[in-house]
Parts: sequence; C-alpha cells; structure tokens
Amino acid sequence: MLPDADELPEILLDLAVPHEDINELVRLRRVLARDTGAMRLLEECAGELVKDIGEHGHWTRLTELLLARLPEAPPEIGAYFSVYVFVAALPSTRAYHRERGIPADVSRRTLADLGRNIAVHRRQYGGGGVPFPQWLVPHFRGELYQLGRLQFERARLGERTAEALTAAGLDAEPGAPCLNLHIPDFQGPLSPAACDRSLELARGFFARHFPEEHHAVAVCHSWLLDPQLKKHLPVDSNIVRFQERFRGIREDTEPADTEPVRFVFGEPDLPVEELPRRTSVERAVGDHLRAGGHWYLGHGWFPLGA
Repeated sequence: MLPDADELPEILLDLAVPHEDINELVRLRRVLARDTGAMRLLEECAGELVKDIGEHGHWTRLTELLLARLPEAPPEIGAYFSVYVFVAALPSTRAYHRERGIPADVSRRTLADLGRNIAVHRRQYGGGGVPFPQWLVPHFRGELYQLGRLQFERARLGERTAEALTAAGLDAEPGAPCLNLHIPDFQGPLSPAACDRSLELARGFFARHFPEEHHAVAVCHSWLLDPQLKKHLPVDSNIVRFQERFRGIREDTEPADTEPVRFVFGEPDLPVEELPRRTSVERAVGDHLRAGGHWYLGHGWFPLGA
C-alpha cells in the first residue's frame, strides 16, 4: 500500500527523489487514491514486482508487465506512475534486505537510484517520471546493490557467456551465478581506484549476504566496452583502463549509437552535428559519429578472484 500524503515526502527524500518532484508526487498521490481502478492497477503491479522477491529470471516478465500496464494509468499521473509502484513495493524490499542482513547504508544507496533515475528523466525530457522503469526492477527485488562506484546485479550466465568462459578454460555452465556489473551516472569519475574499491566491497558483500551463490566472474554489457574507444582516448584514460579489466565475450553487429549519446550528452536524439566537444569523451563519441562510424555494445567478463 502507498504511504499517506503526510508520510510520503520523507520516504521520497530517503529515495533521493529530487525536491522539485516531491510536491507534485504528493499532489498526484491524492489523485491516484481517488481512482479505484488506478489503485487496483498499482497494487497488481507492486504485488507482481515483489512476488518471489530475490529470485532470478523474472526481469523479462516484469519488464513486459510494467511497460504494458503503464499506459493504463490515469493520464494526469503519466510517467510518475512507476514511481508509486516502486514506493508501494518498498516495504517488501526493505524487509528482504533485513532478512539478508544487508547494511542500512547499502540498502539506502541502492534504492536511492530511484531518485537518480527521476533526475535523468527530467534532464532528458524536461518533466517528472522515470525514463526506463525496467532498469529499477532488480533494485527493488533484492538482485542489485550499489557498492561504491559500481552496481552489482546477482545474475546467471547466458549461453554465449558460458561458451566464452569455457573457451578460456573455466568450468562454466549456462545458469551459473555471476555478477552483472553496471556503471551508474552521476557517480563521479570511473577511476581505477574507485573500481578497485567497489570490487573489493562486492567480494566481501556477496560472500557474506548470499553465501549459497558462488560468483566466480563479473560480466558487463555496455557501450563503455566498445573497443573502438581505444582509438579515440588516451591509454591512461579511465574508460580505457576500465576496458582492460575485461576479456571479450562477443562482438555486436547491430549499431547502438544512441547509448553513448544518451549517457555522455544526456539526450539520445541530439543531432550528431550539434554534439559538444568539451571533453575527451565527448570528442570521441561525437567525432566518431560525424566521421560516419557507429558505436556498439561491448560484452566482457573477468574473474572476480583477481
């Protein structure tokens, strides 16, 4: 259930929701509460979100559910509806964290990604909401945790990743536990020291709180692993040094040009000819596109023991 209008502001602050969104979320909460159909939809979505909480394999189902049901929300609430879904799921998420002994600061920083995503939505679209609610599903299901600079998602090896690990001499089967590494925005430089600290935190954290899962490797799927970046950036840049941690899994052939544009410039649909050249990364991304090139998602892994 949703907290009442008096409790809601403090809960939103704990989730790092930007101050300019809180009054509107409180106002719309009253609109939502008066609409019995919308409240029923909210309860259904929140209930499905935390059903079998902590278990793997529900991301696709829940993503399809959220994206399919969001258009049913009252038009006045619009893109804010998913915020209410996550707030309604919050007690179950926090209960799961307590059950697993997750430290309060890790829980707080992990769930504060809701506010960060609202800030991203405002930067991209100029209004309130969450741009990709499916990205927050693992956070509220106890599958993803913010540990220092990086986020780590409890995941399972896919077939192609398991094949790459087997070819490298590891005993890897599809479905074996792994950690899927995410690089959040608004978190400062991706420095080697910050990444080392995150990895050290992750090794201890998952061994302590999920001892039944042996995470032998970390995997990552990101435009930051596109090897073309090495042609444009200094060898000692943070991104190149981040790439050097990984061994390749496969190469994509489908361009993903909007990914670096979204994360570097904040808007995926900016005209290529107008992309700024203020930093080395901006110059790398924009100049490559202006020269007729494309960017691709990179896929990599490395052993967590090293």
